[in-house]
Amino acid sequence: MWRSVSSSGFYLVQADEEEATDQSATEIQDEPVKEKEWEPSAPMPQKFDWIQLKSGEWLKGELEVMYDRKLEFDSKELKYQEFDFEDVKQIRGHSIFSVRLEGPEGPVTVIGYLEVTETKVYVTLGEDRVEFRRDQLVAIAPGAPKEMNYWSMKLDIGVNFTSGNTEQTQYSAIGKVMRRTSGSRLVFDYLGNFTRTENIETVNNHRLGGYWDLFRTRKYFLRPAFFEWNRDPISNIKRRLTLGAGIGYHFIDTKKTKWDATAGPAYQETVYISVEEGQDPKESTPAFVFATAFETEITKTIDLKANYNAQFVNEASGSYIHHFITTLETELTRWFDFDISFVWDRTKDPVPREDGSVPEQDDFQLIFSLGIDF
Repeated sequence: MWRSVSSSGFYLVQADEEEATDQSATEIQDEPVKEKEWEPSAPMPQKFDWIQLKSGEWLKGELEVMYDRKLEFDSKELKYQEFDFEDVKQIRGHSIFSVRLEGPEGPVTVIGYLEVTETKVYVTLGEDRVEFRRDQLVAIAPGAPKEMNYWSMKLDIGVNFTSGNTEQTQYSAIGKVMRRTSGSRLVFDYLGNFTRTENIETVNNHRLGGYWDLFRTRKYFLRPAFFEWNRDPISNIKRRLTLGAGIGYHFIDTKKTKWDATAGPAYQETVYISVEEGQDPKESTPAFVFATAFETEITKTIDLKANYNAQFVNEASGSYIHHFITTLETELTRWFDFDISFVWDRTKDPVPREDGSVPEQDDFQLIFSLGIDF
């Protein structure tokens, strides 16, 4: 080691290399550097929405929606992203959000500035600030509630053309329109098939159904009204209308799987295309209707959905009628799916036609289609 005095009077000290190295190592051990985790400025961001992933990374952009345990986020650099909600650690919203939560007496919607932590949900508007548990969070939508925010639609179109020895055109369509709020659900379903062979119409059947649900608790809901209308000339049905009401129960309601069932009384009226001599082509009957809906996420891009509807009626109306449809949905893009649907319709006691022939009990369909989500 050597020392010298500078012109300013300060000592300049030079230690040998080994001593200097030991001293530096000691200082590092004595004073460890702690890295502080970065986060957006408090209390709330001013220009962007922010989300933090479980990895600790923060993303800025626009929170588009959180529903069905999926959070959609639009970033300027990363573009549209979708996350499982369980992978999102925190949310900081810079504007007003509509937040739907599960309250002690059923679903509630609150409006305000949003902050979500690992365990809590805070919604602030002016001097009012409400707090909920994170596991009560059902959905998030930007802005105050608007009518258009309650609606969604899915449409599947399938087309098959055959030419050569046989000229045939086949069309199929499956549609679903739903309006859902924190306290109710209104749904309309449609299934139609049309086939023309050698310029002759061979298939032209349609089925339209709908129901209205009122959520009363986390598990129970009322179905004040439901209906189903269908026509199927091949099965000798000119038209059939079913009207009823019931009560429902959620057996499973998780981020990946949903299963509910409903049951209740109904009234059914059927008009047949032709009947045996002396029989009335119009038949009315009281009915008991049972329906169940199941859906599950197999992978992040593949979903399985199944719906079953059974009607117990008098013998002149078929005794037992069911409609079953299951669909395997494969997500291609944010808007488009490739769907494979299997449909099974059954009538236990089909009504004979005028010539004495009896329609088959079972009808099966396999439909390949392109689905569009709105």
